[in-house]
Amino acid sequence: MNTNKDNIAMPTPSASITDRIKYLIKLTRHTQASFSAQIGVDPASLSRVLGGKTPPSEGFINRIVVNMGVSKDWLADGSDVPFPRQSKNVSSDGAPVYNIDVTAGSTPLCRAFTEEHIIGFVKLPGLNPDLPIVRVSGNSMQPRITPGSYISIRSVPLDAPISWGRIYVVVLPDFRLVKYVRRNENPEMVTLHSANPEFDDIEIRRDNIEALYLVENIINHDFFS
Repeated sequence: MNTNKDNIAMPTPSASITDRIKYLIKLTRHTQASFSAQIGVDPASLSRVLGGKTPPSEGFINRIVVNMGVSKDWLADGSDVPFPRQSKNVSSDGAPVYNIDVTAGSTPLCRAFTEEHIIGFVKLPGLNPDLPIVRVSGNSMQPRITPGSYISIRSVPLDAPISWGRIYVVVLPDFRLVKYVRRNENPEMVTLHSANPEFDDIEIRRDNIEALYLVENIINHDFFS
């Protein structure tokens, strides 16, 4: 069983609360039994909620919020992020900048966006304050993205249509890449293209992609100097 958390697509804001609970169970690698124990409810009650037989009560929702540390707004109606910034002692005027190299490391991105990794906030016109900003190393996307620059990224479901020709963070089983994603003549494949002409195109199977993050904005690293 693949337990890489980056292959679990976050539910869209229009998804149901049941979908978000199921997502949370998968994300935290719980079984239904261990999740019910974690939040302090009867396993049968959880089963009825997940099966759509009974709607979750306010108390049920509060147990998940308190015991799992998730946003109540996200759980209830999808209007927030699952694990929001908690600190009231840090100015949060703008999009959070994380001390994370998006192309390095093995920690799933969806679990790396925590308060201890925040190094500051950026407020710019057109920059979504709810999206994380991460660093990009390497020169495969130069000059479009210079080494050390930062990008604002948005998680997209794997079954969502790909915006061909746009830049994505592509999560594969063993590594992550920042590339233009282009249509391949084989519908089961995609082509990853670098801005740097010294790098060859890479063809990968679509079903090997574990997660996708659309690059919404690129911020030159000089801005942070």
